[in-house]
Amino acid sequence: MEVHPALDRLLEAVRACRACDAHLPHGPRPVLQAGATARILIVGQAPGAKVHASGVPWDDRSGERLRDWMGIGAETFYDSACVAIVPMGYCYPGRGASGDLPPRRECAQLWLDRLLAQMPRIELTLLVGRYAQAHFLRGAGYTSVTATTRGWRDHAPRFIPLPHPSPRNVAWFKANPWFDDDLLPVLRRCVRKLVGG
Repeated sequence: MEVHPALDRLLEAVRACRACDAHLPHGPRPVLQAGATARILIVGQAPGAKVHASGVPWDDRSGERLRDWMGIGAETFYDSACVAIVPMGYCYPGRGASGDLPPRRECAQLWLDRLLAQMPRIELTLLVGRYAQAHFLRGAGYTSVTATTRGWRDHAPRFIPLPHPSPRNVAWFKANPWFDDDLLPVLRRCVRKLVGG
């Protein structure tokens, strides 16, 4: 197994980060996964309560749906040599009036570019939800999750925008059958190519 001390040190620093401690009602617990050889990057919003408790990214029903969309099992998904998982916010931000609060901006400001620099082999980035899409596609036509996801061909194959796979989005999935019919087969082919089968 290859050793990547610079990335290991960086991940240690990220996981020890307490920059937002005063703003996190459940305290800091950065949750992410990164490997220097990863070819796929998943950028979501921020961990939810269940992921905060387990410390495992996408360890919930949304993660089950995301893995199904990608056409891979948990073993591949959680192999940091294949798949990196770096959300816009690394700690659970707590609940707001209509769901989880937005991800804290400090994470991207402090760490995102440094983490990406340590993962030079990324070929496909999945932008899950509006915070990831707005950040990575700023200046490239981001308007809304629906419009950006519908226009996924404008950003592929480097980026594939996705809605959040939350069970709360079932109405969206039903209203947008093109997502299952057109986008998911392409996503699965791209993922299969990059994870080696």
